[in-house]
Amino acid sequence: MNIFKKIKVAVLDILGKSDKIVDEQLLGTIDSTRFVVLDTEATGFDYENDRILSIGAVSLQNGQINIPNSFEIYIQQEHYNQATAKIHGILRESVLDRPNELEALEQFLTFLGDSIIVAHHTIFDITMINKALERNGFPILKNKTLDTAVLYKKTLLVSPLFERKDNYTLDDLADKFDISKKDRHTAMGDAFITAIAFLKILKKLREKKEITLLQLFK
Repeated sequence: MNIFKKIKVAVLDILGKSDKIVDEQLLGTIDSTRFVVLDTEATGFDYENDRILSIGAVSLQNGQINIPNSFEIYIQQEHYNQATAKIHGILRESVLDRPNELEALEQFLTFLGDSIIVAHHTIFDITMINKALERNGFPILKNKTLDTAVLYKKTLLVSPLFERKDNYTLDDLADKFDISKKDRHTAMGDAFITAIAFLKILKKLREKKEITLLQLFK
């Protein structure tokens, strides 16, 4: 083994990635990294048959939520579900001149770029977006993702005296961190709540020990 390969293996061993190629993006710092915290509202929970009604997203960098650099879009409704409309409040005729799904996705992808995605219960939002991308001839998202529901568990004590839940809702995190739920169940409102919760989680993790961007994904 030549000296350069030895050095590479040593660095990967330190990072706990000796058998994998470490993505350069994860070698950056948490503060310098641009995160896009997002939420979607949809007609339901069926990945194949339901559709996204709105996407809300805020960018986060250097420990701050960049409110002016945010993204919110409502999409033309192909489907209407009266039951879920009672939750998110998006009526078929409530917003005029909505872009179609293709136009909305093009705008969202421009805003997102190669940023790391943060969401609460990420699998739902990412799957809904990927299904929409596939319908419109786009490749699925390749962005790395973080789930605040998973990250929050890392802040909790491991003790037989403390009962941990299998699942923590966004309401749980809002209550824990005393975050206003005024705009709950809107895409932008939930994205903003998630962004604040993400910052609170980072603060708690850093109180335990210094944490790197790479460690957030472990």
